[in-house]
Amino acid sequence: RKLAASSLELGRDQIMRAKLLGFSDRQLAKLMGDSEMGIRKLRLSYAICPCVKQIDTVAAEFPAYTNYLYLTYSAPESKANDIEFAEPGIMVLGSGAYRIGSSVEFDWCAVSAIRTLKQYNYPAIMMNYNPETVSTDYDECDRLYFEELSFERVMDVYHMESARGVIVSMGGQIPNNLAMLLHRQQVNILGTSPDMIDGAENRYKFSRMCDRIEVDQPKWKELSSVEDAQAFCAKVGYPVLVRPSYVLSGAAMNVAHKPEDLNSYLTEAASVSADYPVVISKFILEAKEIEVDAVARKGE
Repeated sequence: RKLAASSLELGRDQIMRAKLLGFSDRQLAKLMGDSEMGIRKLRLSYAICPCVKQIDTVAAEFPAYTNYLYLTYSAPESKANDIEFAEPGIMVLGSGAYRIGSSVEFDWCAVSAIRTLKQYNYPAIMMNYNPETVSTDYDECDRLYFEELSFERVMDVYHMESARGVIVSMGGQIPNNLAMLLHRQQVNILGTSPDMIDGAENRYKFSRMCDRIEVDQPKWKELSSVEDAQAFCAKVGYPVLVRPSYVLSGAAMNVAHKPEDLNSYLTEAASVSADYPVVISKFILEAKEIEVDAVARKGE
């Protein structure tokens, strides 16, 4: 904060100290009024990169060969990695922590992807941080990075491993949120294209597609103030479905049957602002929901 207030640029020593203290590129960008990519480029220009270390699972009694890996800036002066980067592999991003609105099916998908890659003789690199999953069993993949699923960490592993590509579509919401960020940095995203993911996740794009192919949809709007939300609900009528704009699953979803319900949710359960808007759509009573899962190959 002192450095940001002084209008001085971050030097190598300051960035290295911040990394040793656990600051992410995103946190430094926020403090310095810069972008995460700006801080990343500056950090790499100083050749400041994390090292790959192996978790000692045998308490130093014997040499550790288990595949538990993590990234750190607190390495010895030699900065040696504990592993050698040989044949480039393919990264699979897991689902992270389980929560309401997220299910174990993502772990099944990630493990199936890993096993299929190995079946076709591609080195499989798993990245996840949930110890209660099969995907984080050390013997399921060739490399297991027990790391957070953030843009910074994925980029670090991707470049260190010289990976052939990244599969984001097996882990659900968290890796899907990274798809466009990684795509803009020329990361090779395998499977569903980032543009298609964005077309499904971006409510405006998805809504326009429904209009274009003449598929009916409930009236909806993204709103950033309580007053605007109340006015929209009065226009379309109750009940309405209210959820944060950045959530596509069932997490944090509420149905408001009357203005009091809406006010209670917006003032007590959610922070409504330009940074955290809510999406409100007309809730259709006595409707039948039909869910269809489909897999396509080359458009077929």
